[in-house]
Amino acid sequence: MRTYTVQYVFNDEARTHRFELKQAHLPVHEAAMHLLQLHFGDAENSLIMPNGEASPDEIVGQAARVGLRNIYVVDGAD
Repeated sequence: MRTYTVQYVFNDEARTHRFELKQAHLPVHEAAMHLLQLHFGDAENSLIMPNGEASPDEIVGQAARVGLRNIYVVDGAD
C-alpha cells in the first residue's frame, strides 16, 4: 500500500487528504475521482459522479464543476 497526499481546493478552501491505495501511481484524474467519492459519494444525486467511460479531462472537469479545483498529488510514500 502507498499513501498519497493530495492537495486541492474545495469550495474555495485549501485542503489536504491522504489516500492509502495499492496502485503504484496516482494520476490527477484518479485523485479527482477519489475526491468526488470522498465528498459526494453518499449524495442522493448520482449525477455528480462521472460515468464509467469518462475521459480524464471529463473527470477533472466534473470535479471543477462541483467545487474541487487545483488538485495536486504531492507524493506517494510506501
